[in-house]
Amino acid sequence: MSTVILDTITGKSTATTITIGSTPVISASANSMTIRGEGSAQTSIQQGLLKAWCNYDQASVNDSFNVGSVTDNGTGDYAIVFTNNMANINFSGGGLGVHDAGSYTAFQTYDHDDPAQTIRLTINMQNVDQNKQDAEPTCTLIAGDLA
Repeated sequence: MSTVILDTITGKSTATTITIGSTPVISASANSMTIRGEGSAQTSIQQGLLKAWCNYDQASVNDSFNVGSVTDNGTGDYAIVFTNNMANINFSGGGLGVHDAGSYTAFQTYDHDDPAQTIRLTINMQNVDQNKQDAEPTCTLIAGDLA
């Protein structure tokens, strides 16, 4: 077994391919890398990763990534504040929660007209009758561009 210790790998051209095992990692340009996913499809490492996620019981965070806090604004109304802001309001969030006897709740879309949405995600949890409902726990996933 050999060990290579270095600070920088420089390719011979703009697009540099590094193979790890049998998986190519390709640097197509500055701040852009792809990796071969399933089959022959390429996945952008920057675009293909979650930028934040959170598991919480109302305002009590159980575990998270890139989440500074969760605010309980009332029944079924929460604000997740990011540690690192999103680059713009064109990010996407999804998730679900469980309430009492296992009835599932899902949240509606959030207000993209609010410029503060780059620092937080506001969600409304609803039950199957479309009434606001608290969920314990709630799990939320956010994808998009970081600032």
